[in-house]
Amino acid sequence: MKTRIGVAGYGNIGRGAEKALARCPDMELAAVFTRRDPRSLAINTPGVPVLPLDGAESAADGIDVMLLCGGSATDLPEQGPRFAAAFNTVDSFDTHARIPEYFAMVDRAAANHTAVIAAGWDPGLFSLVRALSGAILPDGADYTFWGPGVSQGHSEAIRHVKGVKYAVQYTLPVEKAVAEVKSGSRPALSAGQKHTRECFVTPMEGADLAGIEAEIRNMPNYFAGYDTSVRFISEEEFLKNHAAMPHGGSVIRSGNTGANRHTIEFSLKLDSNPEFTGAVLVAYARAAARMAREGSFGAKTALDVPVSYLSPKDGEALRRELV
Repeated sequence: MKTRIGVAGYGNIGRGAEKALARCPDMELAAVFTRRDPRSLAINTPGVPVLPLDGAESAADGIDVMLLCGGSATDLPEQGPRFAAAFNTVDSFDTHARIPEYFAMVDRAAANHTAVIAAGWDPGLFSLVRALSGAILPDGADYTFWGPGVSQGHSEAIRHVKGVKYAVQYTLPVEKAVAEVKSGSRPALSAGQKHTRECFVTPMEGADLAGIEAEIRNMPNYFAGYDTSVRFISEEEFLKNHAAMPHGGSVIRSGNTGANRHTIEFSLKLDSNPEFTGAVLVAYARAAARMAREGSFGAKTALDVPVSYLSPKDGEALRRELV
């Protein structure tokens, strides 16, 4: 029997999850839920109903896992606890500083469900690498670099600023900092010393440009403390040059075992950030369904999910093919 997946929010990540589900024979897209008029939304999977997000709980009997594909700035803080009370859920909440608070809210709501939070690539896959490399090299230091590429969470946060019509944010690693880390010297680097942020914004007609720029630069958890540039461009230029969503990044740990120095590195290079994130959500949905069947309820992160549960293969196949 296939695992029935609901997708809450049909933006970039929701469409990415739909593409990932089409490549997973053990899973099926059961419904898409939207804040838009469902009649106006054309999805790519024939025969799948499009339903209002309001009242989605009434469809709980037909959904094994709900993928929450909204943004971390405003959508998930409300939707995470709400839907965890009615569904098994997976989301990609990515505001690192607020994860303990968000985990607690979702955990309280998920008394009878499994809710995997922060299951993108960072947090998510990178969290696994940081945990693994730190366990192996306790005498060491972790460094995470994002980019070069488009940050969906930061871009979405800019789009909520009053007067913004279109916006995209590129995260760029500081190459000097990357080189220092790879040398094994273990430099003390702030987040702002590791990355710069470039914002391209198309404002609405008559918008307060100085006010928009000031709000972006001072946004806590997103831009405050970073070398941030804000460039205002036309709608034509935005649609021509900034519609793609590449991204990537790396986790590097430098450490010692006695006198010997070691480096662990894991990196990603993504043509489409939202499609890759959607694929990660789908893999964790497979795990969430299994954990729910076992009665492992409450909020979880990538660190709490057995890696083997992400695969459609059974234990025998995994041991034979991968170990």
